[in-house]
Amino acid sequence: ATNTSYLDVNRLADHLKQPSRFVGLHFFSPAHIMKLLEIVNGDRTSGETLGAGFALARRLGKIPVLSRVCDGFIGNRILTRYRKAANRLLAEGALPDQIDAAMQGFGMAMGPFEAQDMSGLDIAYANLKRQNLAANPQHVPLVERLVEDHKRLGRKTGAGWYDYAADGKPVASDLVAAEIRKVAASLSLTQHSFTADEIVQRITLAMIAEACAILDEGIAEKPQDIDLVLVHGYGFPRWRGGLMHYADSLGLPDLVARYAAWTKADPMTWAVPPLLSRLAAAGLTLDSLNAAKGQA
Repeated sequence: ATNTSYLDVNRLADHLKQPSRFVGLHFFSPAHIMKLLEIVNGDRTSGETLGAGFALARRLGKIPVLSRVCDGFIGNRILTRYRKAANRLLAEGALPDQIDAAMQGFGMAMGPFEAQDMSGLDIAYANLKRQNLAANPQHVPLVERLVEDHKRLGRKTGAGWYDYAADGKPVASDLVAAEIRKVAASLSLTQHSFTADEIVQRITLAMIAEACAILDEGIAEKPQDIDLVLVHGYGFPRWRGGLMHYADSLGLPDLVARYAAWTKADPMTWAVPPLLSRLAAAGLTLDSLNAAKGQA
């Protein structure tokens, strides 16, 4: 088994004598505390091997969720979209502390920038290089500037998205604010202010869109699997029921209309998720897919 967070499970199995015995077991850090375990089903993983993975999860007291193979599997793929949306908001005028406060107000245990400072900007930087995200015209090149130009790696160096006081408290950074303004100018973006509700809306709808793509591609079997991953692996507020349950609570027709308006204004960034369009047109919810899978 592999505990990789991003590497291709199918490629890792290529040179094994018995690839049917190979599976992804993606534990979450710290592994002795976090309950979630993504069990990644490779193209050649046998049913017996998957069964062994689920049996191990039960023995360890973990909550297993089945995922197919893609970059980041279920959770980290949505996390990547979350961080992209947050970075885009920076370029359009928000500041790290405003975004973090908005997401904590929504119920997240920690905002995206304080969390990234905790894990280390060097990890984020390595992922950017691996995925070659700089080639994407929508990419906001802020992590690169902080790491390459200023050696700001987060808490470990006393400076990242925030400056850190002697007592470890994060303090808004004038240097980071200046870099954000420079990047906005380089992307020809006009900056403006955002309310906390607007920040939450932009970020959660980006996450919902990615989750819908994950369902449409068959990476996750059903919406409730995505809810389990987000709640037990990423600190999504459990009282909101998970990301997909939250999407249903907003009303799919209203969500589709919101995506359509944003797509018209910025077609490079937004698109209406086809899955939501189909469900809304049929008068169905995301939760209806859970029942359909249960019957199958």
